[in-house]
Amino acid sequence: MAATGFGALDGIRVIDFTQMLAGPFCTQLLADQGAEVIKIEPVEGEDSRGAGPFRPEDELRAFGGYFASVNRNKRSIGLNLKDPAARDIALKLADSADVVVENYRAGVMDRLGLSYETLRERNPRLVYAAIRGFGDPRTGNSPYSEWPAFDVVAQAMGGLMQINGPDRFTPLKVGPGVGDLFPATLCAFGISSALLRVARTGKGQFVDVSMVDAVLALCERTVHQNSFQGEIPHPEGNRHPLLSPFGLFRAKDGFVTLAAHFDAWWVKLAGLIDRPDLATDTRTATAAARVANNAFVYEQLELYTMQRTKKELAAVLGGKIPFGPVNNVAEILEDPHFAMREMILKVDHPGVDRQVAIAGIPLKMTETPGRIASRAPMLGEHTDEILREIGVGIEQAESLRAERIIG
Repeated sequence: MAATGFGALDGIRVIDFTQMLAGPFCTQLLADQGAEVIKIEPVEGEDSRGAGPFRPEDELRAFGGYFASVNRNKRSIGLNLKDPAARDIALKLADSADVVVENYRAGVMDRLGLSYETLRERNPRLVYAAIRGFGDPRTGNSPYSEWPAFDVVAQAMGGLMQINGPDRFTPLKVGPGVGDLFPATLCAFGISSALLRVARTGKGQFVDVSMVDAVLALCERTVHQNSFQGEIPHPEGNRHPLLSPFGLFRAKDGFVTLAAHFDAWWVKLAGLIDRPDLATDTRTATAAARVANNAFVYEQLELYTMQRTKKELAAVLGGKIPFGPVNNVAEILEDPHFAMREMILKVDHPGVDRQVAIAGIPLKMTETPGRIASRAPMLGEHTDEILREIGVGIEQAESLRAERIIG
């Protein structure tokens, strides 16, 4: 059984029907805080197991880096949910659960006989959470409710791409899958909130997160800009439309970021780079003037930053104004901050003799810190022990496995 007792969600059982990125990241957030997460997969395994990347020496290829990064601290059982016997097992697991999470398209779980209404009737305390591209009709209809969606669709339709890009005419996808990861984080927050209500009232509820809605919330600035200024925001490159300086600057060996949009910081920055004239120049002396003369501000600052390396700039500016170098992953691995904060952790990996690195737990808590207790599971690695917990014996399990009902 997966280790518990190390987080604020110790004692919470989560039945995880999720796949790919958004759902698994949500349930991993819960697992990192001590919840017992049982991952239900098709008997052939969920699609992301084969997504890679794989270590060159890994001949087993049970799963790659994609799956490893968002499925730690979970147990796996393989079920062919189209079979009534497997569905009965899923129902029994849901009966014992505090939370069910799924990220299928609307209606899929209903057709499988595992709808919220079915599970709630059997288990009134259940918190049932769904992450879908355009939400669930239970909380609000959408003309796109039947559309499939991935991160790139959410980024596009939620408005993120339209404010991200090198210039006002070129929308650009954000590198990380924020169209999955941010909805997943909101869903974990929603689940935790619903569990608090269960503790107070004994009543569960349906938690619905639309990926597109979540991205719009992430881009909240665009809504108030349009309402207050009558503008349709567009990509601003690596600069901020309302604050200056606030963005990216070229260094001799890469790029750095800095923010000195408040007047006090601007005066300090002017002194640090030996340009006291910038503190009094009418084009730069006030916050409004700096926004109006944004190009001039960046031009003057880059006269300084381009002549120095990232380390040299850190020695002058670090800790004095908001400043940070643009790090690649190799630089992150060498940075003592991430080591001291335990943000790069090593875990075992099946088929590989040495441990592999994954991102650590960003949420730090003093009394219930959470931890990475186990690597991501192999397909059906815990099927037999999970079945034993709900009263399915060895002979019955062997029969089910022979018929490809379990895996």
